[in-house]
Amino acid sequence: MIRPTRFQSNPQTADSNAFQTEPEASPAEQQRAALREFEGLVSALRDAGIDVLVFDDTQQPHTPDSVFPNNWVSFHADGTVVVYPMEAENRRGERRMDIIDHLDTELGFHVREVVDLSHHEANGHFLEGTGSMVLDRVHRVAYACLSSRTHLDVLGDFAQRMDYDVVAFEAVDRDGVPVYHTNVLMNVGERFAVICDAAITRDDQRKAVLERLEFTGHELVLLDFDQLEAFAGNMLELRATDGVPVFAMSRRAWDSLSPEQRAGFEASGRVVTAAIDDIEDSAGGSVRCMLAEIHLPITATTD
Repeated sequence: MIRPTRFQSNPQTADSNAFQTEPEASPAEQQRAALREFEGLVSALRDAGIDVLVFDDTQQPHTPDSVFPNNWVSFHADGTVVVYPMEAENRRGERRMDIIDHLDTELGFHVREVVDLSHHEANGHFLEGTGSMVLDRVHRVAYACLSSRTHLDVLGDFAQRMDYDVVAFEAVDRDGVPVYHTNVLMNVGERFAVICDAAITRDDQRKAVLERLEFTGHELVLLDFDQLEAFAGNMLELRATDGVPVFAMSRRAWDSLSPEQRAGFEASGRVVTAAIDDIEDSAGGSVRCMLAEIHLPITATTD
């Protein structure tokens, strides 16, 4: 997780992100609110047994969305780190090799290879990490909602290099506006696949997505548009240090779920929620966007 230092609503992302609203607060007030909410989420995750690594954002360059690291980097169990092309120019400064190096040299993780896809920016094509893709890492499927931030050629590059199948589709919100990131409308965990299937515009694509999720053995949790707008799709399943599944989401997302949906998650693991309304409103992202999960292997040590 990246602790924000100059958080504010990003004008360079507003056109493509319908979840983002223009705040009345000043940049300084937005930063104070975001920092308070960030620390609350970190504390809640740690209290649930999640090992959280926090890195401070830098003052320069100004990266107002740095609190969302999953868009620029993903970490994989074979030791691969993938770095991604970003649509907004002021988000490209979020890519930090010093963090990758620190994980490798100081924190005991093994980085075998860094795959840098950022060269696609030169052609105006983008793939914003596990925002653009929702990865089923067990079955090696990348679900992707196409948008101005998610392009097929970069998806193909990722899939070829990382040996993933791609299930691509088009999706819009209730007003017909394209959904900017896949991870606001769906999440794939070990047992559950959470998805606002009504957002998928084409019947054949909706059928293909749902059938693939069911084929891989997932129990479907279907969201409506109200839940989509409450960021219920933007949750992430983690695993605590004691091995128990942890479902992390915002308080707003949790409150939007039905009693039956909540009961399913509570029966399957721990639920962690935190109120991050200011971050959600100002930046148009939620808890899953704030978490770059580390699947890297641990470096072997000898006595």
